[in-house]
Amino acid sequence: MNKLVNSFAFALKGIRMAVGEQRNLKIHLAMTSLVVVAGIYFAIPPIEWCIVVFAIGLVWVAELMNTAIEQMVDLVEPKQNPLAGKVKDIAAGGVLAAAICSMVLGLIVFFKYVMP
Repeated sequence: MNKLVNSFAFALKGIRMAVGEQRNLKIHLAMTSLVVVAGIYFAIPPIEWCIVVFAIGLVWVAELMNTAIEQMVDLVEPKQNPLAGKVKDIAAGGVLAAAICSMVLGLIVFFKYVMP
């Protein structure tokens, strides 16, 4: 049981560190807060909450994985290297794809609430 508790503690520590160090995660945190407040304000139904939570989770997972990949690349290759840059760019592209997908989902969910 102690190993399980520790694994959750390490995971939460990783999220806290990433949010503390990464500007983009701070932006995602702000956007997450805005979307959750909007969902509460518009009293969206449970199925729409599922879509919103999925979209938020998709972006958070992508950004955390991107951060981990960037840290690992910097650890393995601290000097400028075109291949290392390519790896980082591809990982960042994954975050962009997730963010665009999430934005489209958000527009689909919230459009009817903000447009008459």
